[in-house]
Amino acid sequence: MSNASTPRLRIRVLGAAAGGGLPQWNCRCEVCRLARTEPDRVTPRTQSSLAVSVDGQRWALINCAPEVLTQLHREPALHPREGSGDRHTPIESVLLTNGDVDHVAGLLSLRERSPWRLYATPEIHGVLRHNPIFNVLAPDCVERFDVALDSSVELLPGLAVRIFAVPGKTALYLEGDEVEIGAEGEATIGVEFSHQGQRLYYIPGCATLTPALATRLDGADALLFDGTLWRDDEMITAGVGRKTGQRMGHMPMSGAAGSIAALAGLTLGRRIFVHINNTNPVLIEDSPERREAEQAGWEIAFDGMEIEP
Repeated sequence: MSNASTPRLRIRVLGAAAGGGLPQWNCRCEVCRLARTEPDRVTPRTQSSLAVSVDGQRWALINCAPEVLTQLHREPALHPREGSGDRHTPIESVLLTNGDVDHVAGLLSLRERSPWRLYATPEIHGVLRHNPIFNVLAPDCVERFDVALDSSVELLPGLAVRIFAVPGKTALYLEGDEVEIGAEGEATIGVEFSHQGQRLYYIPGCATLTPALATRLDGADALLFDGTLWRDDEMITAGVGRKTGQRMGHMPMSGAAGSIAALAGLTLGRRIFVHINNTNPVLIEDSPERREAEQAGWEIAFDGMEIEP
């Protein structure tokens, strides 16, 4: 990760996997088995998050995975800086895209009284307030800021991002007897990065591509998009789950209703799948699914991937 001070947008994928990571601790599906036994064919990945900077000195996190300490340890630019005293962090802010465990659990590890700012929609902040364990983030150190949909927030000096609703659903642990799939509100958001004429999007969860969302994304320099499952019934077929991707609030990659087809007509500089589930065969380097995705112009994110358009 570069420390150069030349102003430019830097995005680093800290974690590219969906909830559970890869390999998942209790899973023996083909992809997890290969991640343990043949890492040259399936590269292990931690759960989904990004680090973002414009000067290589100050950083923001987008989501905060359970493995955040491991993610920070392997990125020297995110270490305490020499000459900054006994306690220091270059992380100045964290922005949450939803309340899923894989995006909020790491917050509990950033509790050792270094000041930083936490940004989220009022609904997501409400979820954190109603769980007293998050009170460990002392308010005199961690300031919490509500961000309204379709508004901008300055995560770092010189870096403002805009958040917007995408079709999704509430976090699994908040589900009631009835679940609305594809709702557009404060529970699931996308992030637009604009810097020096460049426009990038991060959407780790999306239930469907609406015409309005397609219009927003068209012409972007890069899109990091929900790549949870290859097939909608993937987890059922693999025998490791009972829900379809759609029921979980995620588009599949493949098929007529999949994201590869839905986004094919858009002009995009780079197309990158993130938030990839451990069962997804696209994670196997030499799989037919990987070849199909790459032939369609898609890249498969990995931990440590740098995106500097």
